[in-house]
Amino acid sequence: MRLRFKATHVVLAMLCIMYLITYVDRVNISTAASEIQKELHLSNTELGLVFSAFAYPYLLFQVIGGWVGDRFGPRKTLFWCGIIWAAATIMTGFVNSLLTLFMARVALGFGEGATFPTATRAMQYWTPANKRGFAQGLTHAFARLGNAVTPPLIAALMAWLTWRGSFVALGLVSLVWGVIWFLYFRNEPRDHPSITEAELASLPPRPVNTRPQVPWGPLVRRMWPVTLTYFCYGWSLWLYLNWLPLFFKNNYSLDIKNSALFASGVFFAGVVGDSLGGILSDRILKKTGNVRLARLSVTCAGFAGALLSLLPILFVHDITVVALCLSGGFFFSELVIGPIWSVPMDIAPKYSGTAAGLMNTGSALAAIVSPLVAGYVIDVTGNWYLPFLMSMGLLLLGGFCAFLMHPETPFREDDAVASAGLPATAG
Repeated sequence: MRLRFKATHVVLAMLCIMYLITYVDRVNISTAASEIQKELHLSNTELGLVFSAFAYPYLLFQVIGGWVGDRFGPRKTLFWCGIIWAAATIMTGFVNSLLTLFMARVALGFGEGATFPTATRAMQYWTPANKRGFAQGLTHAFARLGNAVTPPLIAALMAWLTWRGSFVALGLVSLVWGVIWFLYFRNEPRDHPSITEAELASLPPRPVNTRPQVPWGPLVRRMWPVTLTYFCYGWSLWLYLNWLPLFFKNNYSLDIKNSALFASGVFFAGVVGDSLGGILSDRILKKTGNVRLARLSVTCAGFAGALLSLLPILFVHDITVVALCLSGGFFFSELVIGPIWSVPMDIAPKYSGTAAGLMNTGSALAAIVSPLVAGYVIDVTGNWYLPFLMSMGLLLLGGFCAFLMHPETPFREDDAVASAGLPATAG
């Protein structure tokens, strides 16, 4: 008997693979950083600048990319994104200075900037509404799986191909994904040759206007609390992603292989957190029918748990205890992902790509500021724990900001019309 996979499951699997690859390509530099730093003679502050380079276009293209995904569809948008970020990854293997390395990372951010908002747009119509938290949690779990496998993977590739060859090899993998995506995916599920009527019946309806005119002002006003909350989460995320391998290597005098293994162990905790957060949020929603409770309860629990998990590292510096605390902190912070990425779909389903882009500008801004501040603080003080102390403050703020979000109130066309001072038309 021939095994047949549902088209909706294949699309979700392809998005999971994309999330994994994008995170491998964006955090590979943190594992290779010690060799790059030595070869290019970079200080920690300069290295922080390199880490942040990815985020400048990434920030810009959150909203622009989300709009492009809404207007032109995920099929072409993600294909061209894949081509650009693959080329940027390959280009990193040929850099010879701080400037060229910075430019390669900027190009990577340009390519990856639109990916997550556009993927949210794809999920909007390829995922049943009652499984949004699960889909977002699962895809981001694969992103964290990318975080977890990257340190040992890059360490192995560096031993085999040098750090330069490792970037070239990973870029070629990205190219392959982009081509397969373009060949398989369709913007409209009904146009896919392998989808069944049963699958179509489970999916949310597609609006007649497939290229909506985005009401920017009203939508920004609805999304800013979500953006602020996600900034607080993103500060800790980018501290982990950029500095964790170097934290273990320099603070405990480990070699690349062992520092990579410790970092990988911490990141694996995030894989579990991402998956669990989305599942818990969906179960609460199914049981209570309360969207606000389903999203905020898990989000706030994640912020609180992450804060409490990190507190002991201020007093105990044993490497095993610190690794366990960092793992706990990453696990709880990743609980936030499933529910908060469902919020743009809850609030503005018609503009979900743009709304998700607005939200992700928070993390993108954090990706600029967090590594720069951490690198400067480490250079000035020599203390690798101070950046995590700053993260605790942002985690506390994020828990309070979450209460400003209102996913239970969908964004309506009447809201945009009223904000513009125009009379609403009868439907």
